[in-house]
Amino acid sequence: MEVSIEGKVAVVTGGSRGIGMATALEFARSGAAGLTITSRKAENVETAKTQLVEAGVDTDKILALPARADSEEAANEAIEATVERFGSCDILVNNAGTNPAAGMLMDVDLGALDKTWAVNLRAPLLWVRAAFHAWMEKNGGTIVNVASVAGLRPSPLMGAYNVSKAGLVHMTRQMAMELAPDIRVNAVAPAVVKTRLASALLHDEAATARLHPLGRVGEPEDVARLIVFLSSDAASWMTGAVVPVDGGVIGAGSSGIS
Repeated sequence: MEVSIEGKVAVVTGGSRGIGMATALEFARSGAAGLTITSRKAENVETAKTQLVEAGVDTDKILALPARADSEEAANEAIEATVERFGSCDILVNNAGTNPAAGMLMDVDLGALDKTWAVNLRAPLLWVRAAFHAWMEKNGGTIVNVASVAGLRPSPLMGAYNVSKAGLVHMTRQMAMELAPDIRVNAVAPAVVKTRLASALLHDEAATARLHPLGRVGEPEDVARLIVFLSSDAASWMTGAVVPVDGGVIGAGSSGIS
């Protein structure tokens, strides 16, 4: 089955690199009529827009906005700008994330913990609320949250991150129940993917790859393709799903991956 989002408008938070950038490209290739990408820094989002244009995306279909993921004002303004520019907001991908709070929960810096939970858990709620009130409440839509295998089981030294992603998993299911039948809400749960966020886990990529039953770490495109599928009508009978895209880590019961 061909996956298409022809004529739909998508918003991707944290869209300037990694999974966010790969998702933006996949949306464009799948027929998106409009694409909003956000990033905390203006220079990053402008660079990302240039990269999209160089990849063949029509510049008129791209809205690149600096926006803090954990700012309610920024979320509202970005969604409103999307509707004003493209006429709708059909798809929201909550991809922005952070992990500055390494260590055991008993010792982790509480300021770093607060930042982790604000970006990884509170921020997706802010963006969903913005999309809901500006467009989806009356017109429907689809939402995909980027969670993690770290939210499906505990692992050492990443407690603050793991808890934030576990909360996002449950929030996905809660939203799916509350927003059905007109708005679908699903999540993807990647294992280690080649992104800046995962750089600490990639210092010995070969060793990390061996912990995945499929023998390699993920590429951003591996996750992006699943996000686009969940956003499309091909997944029209899916909501409240949390889908691992993890090289077999969860299904095969591998250990050592967070």
